[in-house]
Amino acid sequence: MNDYWEFFFGYWNEQTPLQVVRVFWYFFILEIPRFLLFDFVVVNSYILNIKNRKFKRQKAQERLRAENPLISIIVPGKNEGEHIYKLVNSLNEQSYQNFELIIVDDGSDDNTPIIGKNLEELGKIDRFIRNDVRGGKASAANLALRYCKGKYVVHLDADTSFDRDAIEKILIPFYMDPEIGAVGGNIKVRNAEESLCATLQAIEYLSTISMGRIVSTELGVYRIISGAFGAFKTEALKRIGGWDIGPGLDGDITVKFRKMGYKVHFEPEAIALTNAPVKFRALSKQRLRWSKSIVRFRMRKHSDVYLPTANFDLMNLFSFIENIGFNVILDLLWWIYIFDILFNNIGLLALVIPLKIILYIISDLIQFTLIMVITERKSSEWKYYLYLPAMVFYNSYYLRWIRTSAYIKELIFKSSYNDPWNPAKTSVKAKQNKL
Repeated sequence: MNDYWEFFFGYWNEQTPLQVVRVFWYFFILEIPRFLLFDFVVVNSYILNIKNRKFKRQKAQERLRAENPLISIIVPGKNEGEHIYKLVNSLNEQSYQNFELIIVDDGSDDNTPIIGKNLEELGKIDRFIRNDVRGGKASAANLALRYCKGKYVVHLDADTSFDRDAIEKILIPFYMDPEIGAVGGNIKVRNAEESLCATLQAIEYLSTISMGRIVSTELGVYRIISGAFGAFKTEALKRIGGWDIGPGLDGDITVKFRKMGYKVHFEPEAIALTNAPVKFRALSKQRLRWSKSIVRFRMRKHSDVYLPTANFDLMNLFSFIENIGFNVILDLLWWIYIFDILFNNIGLLALVIPLKIILYIISDLIQFTLIMVITERKSSEWKYYLYLPAMVFYNSYYLRWIRTSAYIKELIFKSSYNDPWNPAKTSVKAKQNKL
């Protein structure tokens, strides 16, 4: 073993920097700028502007509290009976209390109807609505929207819990900038200790949501408000007709707001906790569905963003190009990169693969250190450093394969219309209307 490592370091020490970059061009040319340089610049800007941002937030919070508007919290879902009590208790502990709570049961076959009606009778929730026949999450959310009286709508998943000031903090950006029409909350994994699968997702969420969405907001290309925790101006939400049916509604509603001319904003201090899949099989199904939505919405449904129409917006175009570029196109280039390594370095794989892994581990360490600078849960999240070596395989191979599979299936077969996550009748209607 010592002889191997002596040969390994000796070989790479003899190579020029240009030769190393030639072998690992994808990492140095594409991924370093994407995952480190942008993050480093934005985190530094974020830290330097803390005082100014704190002052603006304080003034906005004062305006929010002075107005104290009624907000409508809507919770559409199916078979969420086991989560509803916990959700209601979590909301009762919120620092902001002027809200109405509307829960829509979308054709559940568990005890959700009994629990929901009981909570409504006890006055724990304001309205419980049941669809006897499942219509899908978008349909359930739109049904709730018809009854909303609040100035803002907060859309939640039933299995989500919140920091005690989360609802108040997701409302504050509306009072910082009147052009903001929608705000996304910061989603973190609650059940990270249950399995390796959940732990890796906890790290991924810190990278792609807690960090990634700060970066995309600062760049003006923030593109998805999570359905697990998102807030919207009610008037604007009703104006665009609510959510369109079909999968991928989170990204779709965000695009619709951007196309209306509203700003969308990510609020890192509005924190919600959700349960992530604990088995890779369940996670694979979830990510296949998520990845297909990029093709469905960014490349088909909202393709008018690329055209010089009267409503053309440069930032919307840049947001789409960034999303497709850093996902679909970079995914294709990654496979070219792998074939390049195999074709040109087949006899040196025993030297190339270990260095490739080392480079990605170093990159992940640097990025996670940047995350630790801005996270509010350092005491509980620092232990994820121990799992960073596994993230190389999770991100570079496992998720990469799922994304590639999803893109191919959606580009060629439009398979999202056959996803059982959405009722068949709504998928048929969505396909007919090209939604």
